[in-house]
Amino acid sequence: MSDERLRVWVDQDLCTGDGLCVQYAPEVFEFDVDGLAYVKTGSGELLTGPGSRTDVPANLRLEVIDSAKDCPGDCIHVVRAADEVEIAGPAAG
Repeated sequence: MSDERLRVWVDQDLCTGDGLCVQYAPEVFEFDVDGLAYVKTGSGELLTGPGSRTDVPANLRLEVIDSAKDCPGDCIHVVRAADEVEIAGPAAG
């Protein structure tokens, strides 16, 4: 799994604004003016559209997976880019 590309997205309807994700991986997650977490592109562009996904940088894989596992709102979804199977988050098997 370590070489598979991953993508991540945040379900803002469930986001509690706790901020663990921003603490774990500020290069990937950021708060918007509404106090909810969103994902960012590699160039830092905030993606505010519902279900917007971004690639997980290889050097932040563990941080992003941990943020999904530890999120109190259970709103972070980490999926394999190849087949969209969730590997961390509320729908992970």
